[in-house]
Amino acid sequence: MFATPDDFAAALAALPSASEASRAVASERQGQLTKPPGSLGRLEEIAIFFAGWQGTERPQIAGARIAVFAGNHGVAARGVSAFPASVTAEMVRNFANGGAAINALAKAADAELSVVPLALDRPTADFTTGPAMSEAECLDAINAGAATIINGIDLLAVGEMGIANSTAAAALCARSFGGSAADWVGPGTGVDSAGIARKVTVVDDALAFHADAPTTPFETLRRLGGRELAAIAGAVVAARLARVPVVMDGFIATASIAPIAAACPDITDHLIAGHVSAEPGHARLLSRLGLEPLLALGMRLGEGSGAAVAINVIRAALAAHNGMATFAEAGVSGG
Repeated sequence: MFATPDDFAAALAALPSASEASRAVASERQGQLTKPPGSLGRLEEIAIFFAGWQGTERPQIAGARIAVFAGNHGVAARGVSAFPASVTAEMVRNFANGGAAINALAKAADAELSVVPLALDRPTADFTTGPAMSEAECLDAINAGAATIINGIDLLAVGEMGIANSTAAAALCARSFGGSAADWVGPGTGVDSAGIARKVTVVDDALAFHADAPTTPFETLRRLGGRELAAIAGAVVAARLARVPVVMDGFIATASIAPIAAACPDITDHLIAGHVSAEPGHARLLSRLGLEPLLALGMRLGEGSGAAVAINVIRAALAAHNGMATFAEAGVSGG
């Protein structure tokens, strides 16, 4: 848990690294399995990646958790979404009742689903006229995310729900990596061209208002983010400290780490991009982060849905790594 912004900054300055020794022995095992070297492509890379973070030659997923964070945004009043802010709470109820896409996809991935609503009755402030959150509110959200990392979890996937949060995501990316608002704004929930123009104006106004503010990860998150985005950032950092790999979902979830990555590029070392979404800014963001998505399915739902589907690919990678015979074990020539 982070009691102050300085605690959060200190954690970012002390991020652990993967075990190169475990990566090496896992890579050696891959070279002994009954297949041509490299023939399983990314599946081999995933297995070696997990070996490094779990510190073992044969990594496993005993406990997978999908954490979906929900928050409301004051900037929704600026007409940046095709849906009213009340939909956030309505979808949280749908999650609780098991009726959303993420419920079905989490079950298919054999992953526990944790839904974390964050003060839905208190939207963040309109960030075009002030910070979205106070220091205390941002810390509370970061810590709510960090709290999802518990003993027994060896894979975390993160998702979000929050009307107007694609606008906040665009603002985070623009402030973190540069470019105009138009470079990062997309249709989000499906707004028309007039809606996109409103979003661009809102992001431009926000960037101008906060132009002289500190550019630390914490300050950018609290000024231009939202509670659910700060929570994802907290979960990602806490997972790193616990050496737990994280599967990122779409544009909005991934944008939550943009302020961190701008200051600490190695924050991405324990991350897997589950997919690339149809939101235009997502591919650009993944490129800036140096993350190659596992899947490209044209999804743009959020909720952690793309990350959930990617968990099945990860499970397949570890099943092949752990379950295949070596050339010696199978009595096959060529190893």
